[in-house]
Amino acid sequence: WPFLDLVVWLYLIISLIMIPAMFGFSLGISETYMTILMKILEWATVKIQKANLDVELKASASNGLIQREDGSMEKELGELRRSRPKPPVGGDFTLSDCFYFSRKGIESIVEDEVTQRFTSEELVSWNLLTRTNNDFQYISVKLTLVYGLGIFVRYCILAPLRLTLALIGLSWLVIGTSTVGLLPNSRIKSWLSEWVHVMCYRICARGLSAAICYHNRENKPKKGGICVANHTSPIDIVILCNDSCYAMVGQIHGGLMGILQRAMVRSCPHVWFERAEMKDRHLVTKRLKDHVNDKTKLPILIFPEGTCVNNTSVMMFKKGSFEIGATIYPVAIKYDPKFGDAFWNSSKYSMVSYLLRMMTSWALVCNVWYLPAMHQQEGEDAVQFANRVKSVIAHQGGLIDLQWDGGLKRAKVKETFKEQQQKKYSSMVVGDDSSSNRHEVWRVWHLNNP
Repeated sequence: WPFLDLVVWLYLIISLIMIPAMFGFSLGISETYMTILMKILEWATVKIQKANLDVELKASASNGLIQREDGSMEKELGELRRSRPKPPVGGDFTLSDCFYFSRKGIESIVEDEVTQRFTSEELVSWNLLTRTNNDFQYISVKLTLVYGLGIFVRYCILAPLRLTLALIGLSWLVIGTSTVGLLPNSRIKSWLSEWVHVMCYRICARGLSAAICYHNRENKPKKGGICVANHTSPIDIVILCNDSCYAMVGQIHGGLMGILQRAMVRSCPHVWFERAEMKDRHLVTKRLKDHVNDKTKLPILIFPEGTCVNNTSVMMFKKGSFEIGATIYPVAIKYDPKFGDAFWNSSKYSMVSYLLRMMTSWALVCNVWYLPAMHQQEGEDAVQFANRVKSVIAHQGGLIDLQWDGGLKRAKVKETFKEQQQKKYSSMVVGDDSSSNRHEVWRVWHLNNP
């Protein structure tokens, strides 16, 4: 009997989920599930809002505790100095300048713009998941019963199903790419490789109950280019590769990840580096250039932020991928936190723990926007080009555009950034004096403010 049950279980998975996923169509099961889930969450939201709770539901956690002004240092200091006439010659210093720096310091202590980007996004209303129920308590018997039923559905029905699909998808990826890798290089091999990759990623996406809406598919990345996207989770790869095939860039790993990398590179020219090679910028740039110069190879998929951000903002893009001179295809990814938190907090959860959390969430719902191709303009350096691409992605995804480096998640602020702010204020104090005098004032300031 157990063997018969297993056969029936696998037959249902293959016939109702895997085969439709392989060929990119749906039998309507996922759509029906999402419709029912939406109605349940809407009903729960109404119940919560009707309850007399001493909790103010905020429009969005991204608004934060502090309302910051978008003005520059010069503009804000100018407002403080308005009541004091400016000297006719040279720069000036007023005691009121201290209020600006004191306010900025207090704002950063209470709620800085960096660390809050590495915590899960708060929700407007409880989505019947324990991990997001920090602000709500017992409300009604009906809501408690629905919550208990949800636990049973997520852990006893969805989790085993999703785990089975994930194992099948990864197993097929290893077997399929290894088999295709045995074929001689030809168009048939390239086509089979792309089909195997997309098919396996689609199976894995079904294993997360992913509901993905792709916009502007006419702008999809083309061969010989670089696809850059904001980064929330390792699942971003599954989301994008569910619709197209890409060449990956990354460091060679051991264990299960290493097995996947070795199998994938047999059939597709992914760009893997040894740990020592990753530190050689010239070598990395050369290999990327060689890849994009071959117009028969797949577009490279890169996440320039270099770390996962909680999908409320986009942080500084590393300039490496923008120095190559290739066509850049921006992609904006925005998850709906109402159905599950897609953000991977690597400082708090291991990869296995994170994936288990995702498999016990309601679903993975997101929008993907393919944006028009972008090229480096004349006179524009790599940093300016990266910032321009980042702004376009942030605007399309409804994300906050931040200049901070995502590396601050584990590192301190670079001294060069501090010096940049000091020089900016020093130039305001010195005014239009000669460059030598300006340099002397900057030297004294720097000595007194190490």
